[in-house]
Amino acid sequence: MGTGALGKIYQDGQVIVRQGDVGKCMFVIQEGQAEVLQNTGNNAETRLAVLGEGDCFGEMAIFEREVRSATVRALGEVRVLTVDQKTFLRRVHKDPSLAVRIVQTMSRRIRELDAEVTRLRGGG
Repeated sequence: MGTGALGKIYQDGQVIVRQGDVGKCMFVIQEGQAEVLQNTGNNAETRLAVLGEGDCFGEMAIFEREVRSATVRALGEVRVLTVDQKTFLRRVHKDPSLAVRIVQTMSRRIRELDAEVTRLRGGG
């Protein structure tokens, strides 16, 4: 993993965050793509999403220091900016719309999760 002008560069297949690790920062993809995977037991992984430029992940760690709910792994070369809580709060103070965008992202993900739960239960 190298350090670029902004953010860090991860090579294809490198893990950026690992499910089960305690998080204390969020990430923003500056270039490239990453896949979001969840361990479903018996060494099996399910791909939940593919994220690209401008997408963020790990934002729950900004609000609570819990374990990561998924693994995020580079798909090809990807440049990722790390944002800790202090930096995030400073940026929100300067630009409150940033907080709104994060809440919108989290809301969209909750809505998608709700739809998937409903589908799996046979209700949709």
